[in-house]
Amino acid sequence: MSKVIAIFNQKGGVGKTTTSINLSAGLGKLGKKILLIDLDPQGNSSSGLGIDKDNLNVQIYDCLTGKSSIAEAIKPTSAENVSIVPSNNDLAGVEIELAREENWENTLKIILESIKDEFDYCFIDCPPSLGILSVIGLIAADSVIIPIQCEYYALEGVSQLFRTIELVRKNQNPNLELEGVVLNMFDGRTNLSIQVVEEVKKFFKGKVYTSIIPRNVRLAESPSYGMSVHDYDSRSKGAESYLELAMEFLELQESE
Repeated sequence: MSKVIAIFNQKGGVGKTTTSINLSAGLGKLGKKILLIDLDPQGNSSSGLGIDKDNLNVQIYDCLTGKSSIAEAIKPTSAENVSIVPSNNDLAGVEIELAREENWENTLKIILESIKDEFDYCFIDCPPSLGILSVIGLIAADSVIIPIQCEYYALEGVSQLFRTIELVRKNQNPNLELEGVVLNMFDGRTNLSIQVVEEVKKFFKGKVYTSIIPRNVRLAESPSYGMSVHDYDSRSKGAESYLELAMEFLELQESE
């Protein structure tokens, strides 16, 4: 049975799309069949996996508005065993259209039902905001992964994020769980990064992955080539760290 996981943080620049791409690709390399849903109008997960987001016949916007089935929107990517439902800036207008519909909250959950069991894991790359798109992503998900950057304002906004998750849990998705927290952009040369790791571990007791993602040039470069870091430079620290994270993720799934 497939598991649907939202990758969510309302702050921008925390490594959300980097995690969406490279955790998906890491799991693909380990033989798991992955579907990534790009729910961000910026379409960075799509372009970061080799999709020409400016020339899409069908994308997530068409699925959410009932113009196409989700099966029609699924595309192979540059990463082994990873497919994607892509997006582009057209998705930015969908919130107005959805808000007019009855039962809009369950739109994504309903369209995922028909295909999710074809995959081992479905990841949803949510936008960096607390709007309708993020809400439908959380309603469709079984659990949430929260990426957090190892920087000064790491925990800023986390209480608001929890309030959103709690509201979704209370009103729409009572089984929504916190899957785990991924620490990104770690720089072991600075006391600040080390302090942030300790602070985040205290806040999210027992939910922080031990695999920490370092600052890495290859991670920053790989999206511009339309590749995951594993395909761009498999020997880089970034690739090694995301593969470790994928292995840790699977170990935790198997122990549940």
